[in-house]
Amino acid sequence: MSETTVTPFLMFEGRAEEAMQLYVSTIPNSQILDVKRYGPGAPGPEGSVILARFSLGGQSILCSDSYVHHAFTFTPSSSLFVTCASEDEFERITDALSTGAYLMPKGNYGFSRKFAWFNDRFGVSWQVNLE
Repeated sequence: MSETTVTPFLMFEGRAEEAMQLYVSTIPNSQILDVKRYGPGAPGPEGSVILARFSLGGQSILCSDSYVHHAFTFTPSSSLFVTCASEDEFERITDALSTGAYLMPKGNYGFSRKFAWFNDRFGVSWQVNLE
């Protein structure tokens, strides 16, 4: 009997690979684990991502490129939470992922020495916290 698992899943519309590359190059201890692509004659554009698995800081995440346009996208009510051990790491990660438009700008909110909440250029929401 296999073990039940829960894995975050991100659905992009044609930018899954670009997002994965940015994420794994920004977050320490991260890597793209496997990518399955649409081939010729498949329902999605050739070369786009059917399903990919990557690891961010040791957390496994799945993603895909939807070839169907949806009336919805990512929402800040679901986000990726990053805990940083140093201020330099906090600044590097926040600067690399943020578009500069913050839901909660970098600051001390009482529950953390430094915290920021923002959506990246793909619409994925991030909460970055300095431990």
